[in-house]
Amino acid sequence: MPSELENAMQSLITVFHSYAGKDGKNTLSRRELRELMEHELPNFLKSQKDPAAVDKIMRDLDANGDGQVDFEEFVALVVGLSIACEQCYQAHLKKYAKK
Repeated sequence: MPSELENAMQSLITVFHSYAGKDGKNTLSRRELRELMEHELPNFLKSQKDPAAVDKIMRDLDANGDGQVDFEEFVALVVGLSIACEQCYQAHLKKYAKK
C-alpha cells in the first residue's frame, strides 16, 4: 500500500500528464498551463491581481526558454507554492500561539 507521500507524488505526475501533451508534446503549452491552473489551483489564480499572471508564471517556469513547461519546470511551481503555503501555515500557528 503506497504511503501518503507516494500518493502525493503520483498525484503530481497524474495531474501534470492529464493536462500536458494535448498538442502532441509531453509538456505544458501556455494554454495547457492556464487550464491546469484554472482547474487545479483556482484559489491561487483568483488571488492574483494581475490578469497576465499566467503569462508571467510561464516565463518564470520556462527555464530552458522553449515556450513549454516540462515536468521538472512544473514541479518548481508546485514546490514554490508549497513553500509559500507552509510559511503562511507557520505564521498562522505563531499568531494563534500568542493568544
